[in-house]
Amino acid sequence: MRKLADPKRSDFSPVEIDFGPVEVVIGRHFGFCYGVENAIEISYKALEENPGKRVFLLSQMIHNPLVNDDLRSRGIQFIMDTDGTQFIPWEELNPEDIVIIPAFGTTLEIEKILKDIGIEIQRYNTTCPFVEKVWKRSEKLSRDEYTIIIHGKHRHEETRATFSHSSRGGSSVIIRDMEEAKILAKVISGELGKKDFYKIFEGKYSQGFDPDTDLARVGVVNQTTMLATETQAIADYVKQVVIDKFGSENLGKHFADTRDTLCYATNDNQEATYSLLNTGADLALVVGGYNSSNTSHIVELCESKYPTYFINSPDEIKSKTEISHFDYPNKKHLVTKGFLPGKDKIKIVVTSGASCPDTVVDAVILKILSFYREEEPEKLIAEAISNLN
Repeated sequence: MRKLADPKRSDFSPVEIDFGPVEVVIGRHFGFCYGVENAIEISYKALEENPGKRVFLLSQMIHNPLVNDDLRSRGIQFIMDTDGTQFIPWEELNPEDIVIIPAFGTTLEIEKILKDIGIEIQRYNTTCPFVEKVWKRSEKLSRDEYTIIIHGKHRHEETRATFSHSSRGGSSVIIRDMEEAKILAKVISGELGKKDFYKIFEGKYSQGFDPDTDLARVGVVNQTTMLATETQAIADYVKQVVIDKFGSENLGKHFADTRDTLCYATNDNQEATYSLLNTGADLALVVGGYNSSNTSHIVELCESKYPTYFINSPDEIKSKTEISHFDYPNKKHLVTKGFLPGKDKIKIVVTSGASCPDTVVDAVILKILSFYREEEPEKLIAEAISNLN
């Protein structure tokens, strides 16, 4: 209903559905983006079009265990883990094999390996067009002799791919957050020297990187699943550092404006999440894969306002009194008892990351409702639609 009434998403206010004892607040935008939908569709197409052939994925299609498990159950094999750990040696592949490039893309080095084997990589390349947009912008900046500062997690597939593309014709360095941006700023200003740079950013800069010369002209791009507001804040901070060193009149010679590389879908998810923070809810449930970067940022936003539980399926909700959830910063599971308030009416925010199927969100809502309502799901859905009208 919201999509039909507001197709351009100019209104990010959430939807509140009253089920009597439970009121559910749903974000204006959540779940699969275009890039994810496209990647999954191409993966199933690859299976359908190649009966009898071996079909491989470079790594996880998206960071959602349900989707990846379904692909495995249909015969797709994973060549490597999300951090690049190899499961299947390249030597075991042959030209007849089908290899799907995931939505995060891949490095130029891996592309060359596959081409040398004789595998056609473009046929089932599911790289998100917004990721490719970042690559193209990075490559252009490199040709114009700008150094690319990549805001991302250096072990993430997408960041590794962007680093590979941006380093092809120039220099690149990866920073994780504003804290590392401030350290890099000290290198730009001269407060920290080469030795400090090489030690602090070890493994995160391109070959032959010289901080004395390579940080004189810079542009900031992002891993598209990072918080867009954080990327922009980092870019604005670096811009001011450049102005302080070179003067505002010389800004164009030393800093490139790259705000056009921010992913609209990530922006929409995050803007919709901000709108959830003022609803007066009792708690928030965020659904998604535990290694999903964009989902972890949604969790961070919700945690700033509500008790928040990061789960990957309704199975994590053990009962009305117990939930198993993921502590993302410490990478461990926690069990919380009494997570639902003991009062007559509760209000729950429910949202998800870009790699989570809508059906999983539906199942989470129905699981919560089952503790308070005995009606069949169809009746509850009909009632919800009636209430919205």
